[in-house]
Formats: sequence, C-alpha cells, structure tokens
Amino acid sequence: MTPTLTIVEHPVLADRLSVMRDRDTAHGDFRQALFEAAAIMAVEVARGLPVKEVEIQTPLEETKGLRLRDEVAVVPVLRAGLGMVEGFLRLLPDARVGHVGIYRDEEEHVPIDYYERLPPRLPTSRVYVLDPMLATGGSAVHALNKLKRAGARQPELVCLVAAPQGIETVHTAHPDVVIWTAAVDRELDENAYIRPGLGDAGDRVFGTA
Repeated sequence: MTPTLTIVEHPVLADRLSVMRDRDTAHGDFRQALFEAAAIMAVEVARGLPVKEVEIQTPLEETKGLRLRDEVAVVPVLRAGLGMVEGFLRLLPDARVGHVGIYRDEEEHVPIDYYERLPPRLPTSRVYVLDPMLATGGSAVHALNKLKRAGARQPELVCLVAAPQGIETVHTAHPDVVIWTAAVDRELDENAYIRPGLGDAGDRVFGTA
C-alpha cells in the first residue's frame, strides 16, 4: 500500500498554527488555538467517514437521511494529545476516548510506556490517534503498534506539525497508516525537537510541572 500523507490547508488553521508557534503566546491562548486547530482537523479528517442510508420521520413526513456507519474512537498520546480531544469531540460527541501514555527518554530518544486504556470495539471502529507533534515518530509507532495489537484495522494519525524524519519512521513501520498534519516542518535538531516547531506543546497546554 502506498503511504499517504495529507497536509490540511485552511486559512484559519494556518492562523491558529502561527499563534501556537509564537513563543509570546500565553498558555490560555495556546490552549484555545489548539482546540480550534484540532476542531478544523477533525472536520477535514471526518470527510472520509462512511455513511449509511436510514429512514427518518421529520415533523412533517417520512424521508431518507444519512448517518455515520461506523463507530469512532479517538486515542490521544498523553499528555499533549489530550489538548486535541475536545476539538474532535465537538464534532464527534459520541466518539469513544482511549488513552496511551508514552514519554520520550531524553537521552536515548526512545518511547517508554506509562499508561494504557484503550476503548472497546476497536476492530469495528474508525480510530484516530491524536498527537500535536510528530518528531522522531517513535511514540507514534509505539501507539500504533498497541492499537493494531488490540484489533484496530486501520488507525489514522492526526498531528499539527510533523518532521520529515517522523513521517518516514511511521510510513516505514506502518505504510497503511494515513498521516494528517497542518504542516511539515524543516527538520529535527540535535535534541530531536522539531524546527521551527511549537516548543513543548505538553507544557504549553497543561502548564509546567
């Protein structure tokens, strides 16, 4: 299967991404911009959801309509991915939410597990993995491995900024996984931070410990 990368182009999304990139943006403004950016991403990602025809009764007559065919699950990579959940649930309020807790060893740059709670019925659901930043790709691959072992047939990865190295890592390990992003950034630096990037999105969303 040919790897798929979708860069979402939208003027409001580009505006919100610039707000998040700005180091002078306050934490509250960053959280609001992240929510709005995630909501736009949700609309674009959901365009591909399959539908089914149903019979409905309006106040005046019976007619045909369309409903979503499959259940939806969103799985944020903790903790920065939590900041994207509300934007998705605003569009898809019935989506089930799971969580995968992974942190990156700052010396080896490898993912380390610390929490996992996956939603039920993954094999029959459309599954979206949420993480604002795709850097080395290690955490994303780790999360996708977990979801596939749990039965997710074709999870999709939704982020806001991605480094070329991370995209390559995910596509090498999971060539069937679609990656959605608002921007592909230039590179990773010697500390494996995305340049120009967003800084530490987790701290910007939740505050420093």
